[in-house]
Amino acid sequence: MSRLAAAFRSFFSILFSGVLPEDIALEFGFSKTKAAPVAPPTPQVKISDGALQILNIFQRDSRLIDFLMEDISGYADDQIGAAVRTLHSDCKASLNRHVTLAPVVDGVEGTYQKLDATKTPDPNRIKLIGNVPANGKVPGGTLRHRGWMAGSVNLPPLGKQDASVIAPAELEIE
Repeated sequence: MSRLAAAFRSFFSILFSGVLPEDIALEFGFSKTKAAPVAPPTPQVKISDGALQILNIFQRDSRLIDFLMEDISGYADDQIGAAVRTLHSDCKASLNRHVTLAPVVDGVEGTYQKLDATKTPDPNRIKLIGNVPANGKVPGGTLRHRGWMAGSVNLPPLGKQDASVIAPAELEIE
């Protein structure tokens, strides 16, 4: 069938019946079967997204990234101290709002901490420093740092934003 004839037949068929003739649809590679609706792809969440989101929160609430990327060698110690005091309180408030922290070892730093001498401590939880025996089994030692572990993390959903953008550039329009 000529293309001109197919065009006229298709036009009048669609005009009067609302459908394309099946033989013309097949001839031009169209199928009359209805495709199932395709669900939009779910965004892939990467492990790094949470870390970048925390950096984003610190930047938004306290400008931490700006402070860390600033060359502070030209400032006096009292200027840096004043900036750090505000930065510290703002970062701590942000961290407490989104992460519940607990000590790994609930003890007083500088005091003797007893360990199970029959087992080697989990190196992810306790780092042995100083004169450590080769087998790693020790009865205890002086607690130098209690360590920190996350009890819970409560970050807002990412949405459609690009997680790699920690802080957008700002342009003032005059």
